[in-house]
Amino acid sequence: MPTTHRGAGPMSKVSFPQTRPVDFAIIGSGSAGGILARELSTAGFDVVLFEQGPYRQAGDFSHDEYSVLFNDELLGGGPKSSGETFRQTEDQVATTPRMAAIRYAQTVGGSSVHFSANFWRFRELDFKERSLLGPMSGTNFTDWPITYADLEPYYTRVEWEVGVSGAPGPNDAWRSKPFPMPPLPIKSSGVLLEKAANKLGLNAQWEPHAILSQPFNGRAGCIKCGHCMYFGCEVGAKSSTLASMIPEAEASGHCEIRAESAVFRIETGPDGRASEVLYYDRDGKAQGQKARAVIVSANGAETPRLLLMSASERHPDGLGNSSGFVGRNLMFNAHAAVDGVFEEPLNEYRSVQVSKVIHDFYATDEARGFYGGGGIDARALWSATPIFHALVGMPPDIRSWGREFKDAITNNFTRQMTLACASTSIAMDRNNITLDPHSKDRWGRPALRTTYLDHDDDLAMANFLADRSEELMDAAGARKYWRHPVVPTDGGEHLLGTCRMGDDPKTSVIDRYHRSHDVPNLFLCDGSSFVTSGRGQPTMTIMALAFRAAEHIKIAAQNNQI
Repeated sequence: MPTTHRGAGPMSKVSFPQTRPVDFAIIGSGSAGGILARELSTAGFDVVLFEQGPYRQAGDFSHDEYSVLFNDELLGGGPKSSGETFRQTEDQVATTPRMAAIRYAQTVGGSSVHFSANFWRFRELDFKERSLLGPMSGTNFTDWPITYADLEPYYTRVEWEVGVSGAPGPNDAWRSKPFPMPPLPIKSSGVLLEKAANKLGLNAQWEPHAILSQPFNGRAGCIKCGHCMYFGCEVGAKSSTLASMIPEAEASGHCEIRAESAVFRIETGPDGRASEVLYYDRDGKAQGQKARAVIVSANGAETPRLLLMSASERHPDGLGNSSGFVGRNLMFNAHAAVDGVFEEPLNEYRSVQVSKVIHDFYATDEARGFYGGGGIDARALWSATPIFHALVGMPPDIRSWGREFKDAITNNFTRQMTLACASTSIAMDRNNITLDPHSKDRWGRPALRTTYLDHDDDLAMANFLADRSEELMDAAGARKYWRHPVVPTDGGEHLLGTCRMGDDPKTSVIDRYHRSHDVPNLFLCDGSSFVTSGRGQPTMTIMALAFRAAEHIKIAAQNNQI
């Protein structure tokens, strides 16, 4: 086992000199970066993997609800630390939100550590909706340059190498191989959703999870603790890159994890190629790492921010931004929710968030009169942890103090479930990531400024799914249910589309193999690569893209084409 030192987790087994170029500097250790580090280091390339958060191990995670959910322990401290700002439109003054608009984990393994691990594949239509539906005025709606068939082998690799539990459903895309593990046991919410779906002629299928339903590849199976969403997994059953990929990268002897290292610039040489990664170390001192190639997998907000911070005389609008598309087309996925209380205890606080999901409304139906599709799942959500439940999960007709409030908390915590709706988000210029000219983060870097206002169709689809969820609550026999208003999105965890892939350098940032159109030894791979949003749960596709990108990058490097 690697040795440890206070506050920084395990020390890497290998350390590379900063002045000697490594083969690859990878920025971001999450769903994409962790896979790329494993694939390239086990192929014999020297890799430095940068992560601005600390190197936590499984034993460092806790169920401290106040620290994790309210003090943003895994999110780097929240807006006070990040300095981030938010506005709906460009004519508004961006202000610091109370709750982070850009929500991602700052820790080795990134957001794969704290996500719920619901794990859909995209379907064939997600990659070619523009061809199927035609143009959408005022948007940047277009097809991906790749197809589901191109990505299917890499979806399979994610399932079998990272570790996914599940069973095929009637609305899924085709697959070349079965799931490696059976689904997690059905929960009360899943039974109720299935009952309601059967009454309404719908299909409630198993929710796949990047969580082990049984021991797999030397890792323990799920212990049903119930702390998946926003929490790290203490037993390594959640298939984060921290648990599944990074140990193999370090074991190769070719990968150094450089945690608590906040990258602030990618330097380019006289030839226009990326040459050095500049970063602040854990003491706040500026450092640099020479590299033959750079891969940015920092997420759909931090990746464009870094490119914009790396502007130069050769790249005046930001590194790799000749198209002007860096930071544009931000997509979050639209959401809606309906809560219900039942007569008998459901005990939803146990086990994973979701066991069953309805995908009958996945495709766009022109009869609805608007674009979009999505899924409805049954889960704990507000009733997963007690403080969150008390502050957010109570019915709107219950005043938030006194005996009635206490009685409702006590009764509902074990009897409540949520029908959670995840839907599409349309790519538009007006939704973007830029650098805030006035606000700085704790390292002194220009803060993220998010500008976002949902397309009317996004909100219409969310309301459509909420309507269906009320019908499902009726059919499930809820004693009482209430709908959360669908309001404009004020942020999220799904950070997509801001450095999209495409064949045309004028309307995209990277090519279909994740190489920058402008800088030949710069690659971008994370949610920023997306062209459309899918219907929620993008992490499976991010990981599949990372396996695919790694394969092509390896071949290019071996042929001296980087």
